Amino acid sequence: MIGIIDYNMGNLASVYNACHLLDAKASIVKDPNELKNYDRIILPGVGAFADAMSHLNETGMKEAICEFAKTGKPMIGICLGMQLLFESSQEFGHNDGLGLINGEVVKFDKTKMNEDFKIPHMGWNTIINKNNPLFDGLKDPYLYFVHSFHAVTSEENVIGKTVYGYEFVSAVNKDNIYGLQPHPEKSHDNGIQILKNFTKL
Repeated sequence: MIGIIDYNMGNLASVYNACHLLDAKASIVKDPNELKNYDRIILPGVGAFADAMSHLNETGMKEAICEFAKTGKPMIGICLGMQLLFESSQEFGHNDGLGLINGEVVKFDKTKMNEDFKIPHMGWNTIINKNNPLFDGLKDPYLYFVHSFHAVTSEENVIGKTVYGYEFVSAVNKDNIYGLQPHPEKSHDNGIQILKNFTKL
């Protein structure tokens, strides 16, 4: 059973519907005490890092997510959900994250990009992925992105990169913890394949 975490920051319906297409049993979880009952969890997210962490802290969901991570059961963060996995973010000042993966979240560096590249990075782009079970059977690497910030982390955690003005980290994996900057629930067959792989991890 997949738990999709509801912390008032995610496009829950899209993620839930994508799981339904896979015939994967999933439910939306708002109570942090219920997380331990699931085989795997998805941390979706759209919005501001600081607001998300504030809600996770206030509801006790941060502690519940960190405890779940210790169990070794698979979990994945999507878009903002991926960014929350890191130690901190520079979005609107310094903000602490979940600290499950070392590194920080930074804004796209316009000094490294020409004027043709607009922020946010929005639309379809490729992901250059390493040999990881999350990407098994992927027909092509096109996925849908919407974000203004990206992660910087140790190379050992990186399983995917994308080029937008310059190369940035777009997928990570540390032990049982996965993160994906693009939205698989908005990426048609490619995204469904990734979520299918997640259900088999």
